[in-house]
Amino acid sequence: MTGAGPLRDSFGRVHTDLRISVTDRCNLRCTYCMPLEVTFKPREELLSFEEIARVARVAVRLGIRTIRLTGGEPLVRRDVPELVKQLVAIHGIDEVALTTNGLLLADQAVALRQAGLARLNVSLDSLHEDVFETLARRRGLDQVLAGLAAAKRAGFEPGQGAAAIRINAVSMRGLTESEIVPLAEFCRREQFQLRFIEFMPLDAEGGWSKTQVLSGREVRELLERGVGPLVPLAAGDPGQPAIDYEWADGGGRVGFIDPVTQPFCDRCDRLRLTADGQFRNCLFSTTEWDVRAVVRGGGGDAGIAALLRACVAAKKAAHGIDTPAFERPARAMYQIGG
Repeated sequence: MTGAGPLRDSFGRVHTDLRISVTDRCNLRCTYCMPLEVTFKPREELLSFEEIARVARVAVRLGIRTIRLTGGEPLVRRDVPELVKQLVAIHGIDEVALTTNGLLLADQAVALRQAGLARLNVSLDSLHEDVFETLARRRGLDQVLAGLAAAKRAGFEPGQGAAAIRINAVSMRGLTESEIVPLAEFCRREQFQLRFIEFMPLDAEGGWSKTQVLSGREVRELLERGVGPLVPLAAGDPGQPAIDYEWADGGGRVGFIDPVTQPFCDRCDRLRLTADGQFRNCLFSTTEWDVRAVVRGGGGDAGIAALLRACVAAKKAAHGIDTPAFERPARAMYQIGG
């Protein structure tokens, strides 16, 4: 294995989290993620489960401890629970989680839990079908809610511990203000973790503007006016992107991921593997490292490790959204992995 020691970049950040996209395909067309008309990668260009597991084993030997499966929508790829089993079996992995839009969750929740999946992150921006359809550009709210209910029955638990269910909601000015309090009340009632995420410049249409960003601070103010006071919590995991609060009345937690107004680049500990086998060191990276070429070209594990170390070494201090020099990545969110 090339090199020694953890995956530390030139700014001292140690990387322990790997986001793995298993597909760029999706059954929604969310405005902040992908266009209505899209051409997906040919299936032969996607990494196989065995190739993903091989790369993950090398990454774990270099210090990766948590893996999150993403897409597109990961559950549109057949047999994802089998991939979960392969990843959970890797010695040194602390947690395998999955981000989903929930549309296919009702049918797969049991298999995912039995495979050893530790946590579900379910994207849900609205509890009203008309707003849901405006954002997702397809119907499906009832399917998402059915998926959440099925996940609870399958053993994914409310609360903060193992097998937790998190709800991720993107905040967009002029669209989601009215959804914030209902989502909070729903998550308090169901005991789901709730996180609000600022709208980022990764929409496929290229129409992002900072004026559309509903900041975490503004969301928090709406919650305190509409639900009740929030008390800040000390950070448990220094690498986590969210700033967490708890309801003063004991009604659970709510977190805020504010990459635009309060960047957390200084503590970022995550790397990414796209569905077509490219390492990325940032959502907003304009450079990729082709691990698929190494794997399919007969390269050994040392070659994979060297490429991953090169990716980490090249990581910038910050994404630079708030600077004039910011350059949008060529890929949209669905092509990178959430």
